Amino acid sequence: MGVPALDASAVIEPIRQLAAPGARGTLAVITRIDGPSYRPLGAMMAVTEDAQRIGTLSSGCVEADIAVHAAKALAAGAPFSVIYGKGSPFADITLPCGGGLEIMLVPNPDKTVLAQALAHHEARQEVALEIDARSGEVVAVPGGRTGWTGDVFTVQIEPELLFYVFGKGPEAATFAGMVQAAGFPNLVLSPDDETLEAVADAGCATRHMTSPHWPEDLAPDSRSAVVLFFHDHEWEPPILAGALRSDAFYVGAQGSMRAAELRRHELVLEGLSDAELARLRGPIGLIPSVRDARKLAVSVLAEVLSLKVPHQAPNAGFNAP
Repeated sequence: MGVPALDASAVIEPIRQLAAPGARGTLAVITRIDGPSYRPLGAMMAVTEDAQRIGTLSSGCVEADIAVHAAKALAAGAPFSVIYGKGSPFADITLPCGGGLEIMLVPNPDKTVLAQALAHHEARQEVALEIDARSGEVVAVPGGRTGWTGDVFTVQIEPELLFYVFGKGPEAATFAGMVQAAGFPNLVLSPDDETLEAVADAGCATRHMTSPHWPEDLAPDSRSAVVLFFHDHEWEPPILAGALRSDAFYVGAQGSMRAAELRRHELVLEGLSDAELARLRGPIGLIPSVRDARKLAVSVLAEVLSLKVPHQAPNAGFNAP
């Protein structure tokens, strides 16, 4: 049975490593899961010719042994699979979670195909890699679902979540810093130089705003979240109007219940429909009445992830630990 697409973070760095000019190595892919698993179906790890490992498939339980088999696959020039945990012939290698993993080892996947997948990733487009278990041939196709079809295993890859963070002050800076630390792509837009300097130091992309408006060049997609952290609520209506008319799956603004009601009134004056208004979240976060910037950041990030990260049924091919 197929499962929903993988977030790119589970596969993109191993793909990038083996797509590099001159790189030789083996792509290791989780193709079956029996019971609990640390990583999802389709997750990847690259093992280079000089035994460097990029990515993880079991949080350290079997990576060293995978590297040994990856070298064998590379030397033979042919794919094969190994099983760990349940059903494995390697009795001395167990998984603490009690589950079982099947790992397909694909030597020297076609760099052109991997480059195609990377190009789709950079363009924030879904792409699927189809891997023939017999020949090791890898092709990139527009769509599919992660799982087996005959002898072909498909890994469907979604773009990563992208965060547009508007606002100023410690709440905006703390949230943006947490998003950046978690590895999510982001853009911080603020009228406040101090806020922009703080988030730039954390590695965030930034843009200075001089007036309340929705930038015409922003086009959030269905994997994007727009979050506002303003104390000057007059900045919010034009920004929220643009966000609510976009494809962003999450649009929310910091503030009290009273601020939320005033905000909705202003958005009615902006001409938003009931359906568009229904998409707006505020107060934001899973924890009510948070008054600390750190706790608010955790609370809001958890809310965003809870709405977008898929939850798999136990028989869907992925089991959380």
